[in-house]
Amino acid sequence: MSKVDKSEAEWREQLSPEAYRITREGATEPPFSGAYNDDKTPGLYRCICCGEALFGSDTKFDSGSGWPSFYQPRDDNAVDERTDQSLGMTRTEVLCASCDAHLGHVFPDGPEPTGLRYCINSAALQLEPEE
Repeated sequence: MSKVDKSEAEWREQLSPEAYRITREGATEPPFSGAYNDDKTPGLYRCICCGEALFGSDTKFDSGSGWPSFYQPRDDNAVDERTDQSLGMTRTEVLCASCDAHLGHVFPDGPEPTGLRYCINSAALQLEPEE
């Protein structure tokens, strides 16, 4: 997969201020505020920055955390992970493998079959509904 590389100005022009703050600066939307937290529409969740397919609605579950949660990415190569030691804690940050957009974090307290909870900001996603 080739990396999407844009300047800060290009990202700012393309994204809403909230999407820029979250995906390019690593911010987080307030819990229970995102458009996809309670959404049950079948479809494919893509990166708001580059359009990469990230998560399928078939892996989405209600974690009660206040953010859309998935138990696995659509493809093993869709996301990258790195250690995040901000806010005085150690977490695993989730990034779009194609454009390095900050998506959210992954935690080891999800449902089977993976036991993982990918806690993702709605503003980092664009839902492509099934036809």
